[in-house]
Amino acid sequence: MTGTAIGLLAVVGLALLFKWRRPAWYWLAFGIGLAVLRVLVRYAAVMDACGLTVPPSRWRLAWARIARRPVPNPRPPRILSLRPTRTGLVLRLGLRPGQDTFDFAASTDRLRHSFTMQGVTSREIRSGVVELRMTGYDVLARVQMPAKLDRTPMRVPVALREDGAVHYRDYRTSPHALTIGAVGSGKSVYQRHLVAELAAQDVALVGIDCKQGVELFPLARRFSALADNPDTAAELLDALVTHMEDVYQLIRADQRITADIPDAEIAADIWDLPAHLRPVPIVVLVDEVAELALSPTKADEPRRDRIITALVRLAQLGRAAGIYLEICGQRFGSELGKGITMLRAQLTGRTAHRVNDETSATMAFGDIAPDAVLAAIQIPTSAPGLAVTGDSTGGWARIRTPHTSMRQAVNACNRHAHRTPELPGLAAFRPELPPTVSLVKIPAQTEAPASA
Repeated sequence: MTGTAIGLLAVVGLALLFKWRRPAWYWLAFGIGLAVLRVLVRYAAVMDACGLTVPPSRWRLAWARIARRPVPNPRPPRILSLRPTRTGLVLRLGLRPGQDTFDFAASTDRLRHSFTMQGVTSREIRSGVVELRMTGYDVLARVQMPAKLDRTPMRVPVALREDGAVHYRDYRTSPHALTIGAVGSGKSVYQRHLVAELAAQDVALVGIDCKQGVELFPLARRFSALADNPDTAAELLDALVTHMEDVYQLIRADQRITADIPDAEIAADIWDLPAHLRPVPIVVLVDEVAELALSPTKADEPRRDRIITALVRLAQLGRAAGIYLEICGQRFGSELGKGITMLRAQLTGRTAHRVNDETSATMAFGDIAPDAVLAAIQIPTSAPGLAVTGDSTGGWARIRTPHTSMRQAVNACNRHAHRTPELPGLAAFRPELPPTVSLVKIPAQTEAPASA
């Protein structure tokens, strides 16, 4: 066997090993070139087979008749750019007259098979331009976040999308969010990773964990207030409503609405205030909303109504005051009682992990993205952390959170404990923690020899 054949076999063996054990390495080393070649060679035939072409124009048909040439073939969309990424390819197409972006969205599954890619998603960039994002391997099988992430105030990365893009939680865009999921679906890991990312931000964290604090109290060094039972949660929410009203009074005092003040300087929320006057934003994390919404006895109903009323007020009015809600639960339907559907209507961001029935998925997406309901109920039990996310625009995507252990989250909160702000109105709910003591190893004392 010649040296060339041995080298070729070695390259093929290395490629197969990478594809099996390290799909990301295989894509960067071998997959990009093969995928680009495959797309360019098959492009015209695939577009024609998928019905994404337009018939030739009349002047081309007339010219073919005059020149006695064959009838021109249908024209596919123009390729504006083809850009490889670390997870796939990004193909931008210029639409022909008469084409619609919906046709490309409906043909993504056929394009995936035709180009032999892991996944294809379509979105409109602007009028007449469609972007196809194709992934070369299953990026959600083993989540690896990019080394460079775009972290900005009140915007943190929380997961990886199925098209290889990073999914961010942007509180300025979607102030309040709902996360549902069955037991063991990865809902707690999602919340844990979110807290670890928020720990590095200049933000106050307020937690309500009615499971005796088993999820949030280990992270208490980064929390400005915590409640571990419904009674304390009711008092804490009332204090938050009072804090919200105080912030509104601060905004009113600084609005300076006069004829000579430009519109851009008139304060309407905390982000319009000067930096030295701006109160710290607050993220309220509710671990299990059913523990707050259910009333086991008749005597608990007033407390329950008080809690739900406070949550609805914070959801309706809290954005301008810099108060944002993160509500988690296994279900979030009308069976939780009066006011729940009103609260759900205020939660713009929706994330659904694996659920046990279609009704639970409909609770999350039925009123904003019905197509996401089917995707949510198809999440397998073997993929904890896999979820479907959507918002009020109707768009949705599959995401998966990188696994974050409790130790990693605790370390992140302890490392940024100095960022925990003191909120006078919530001082009564500040978790009491023992001071951090550095352990010093004391050498064992040796017994003195007995005197003779």
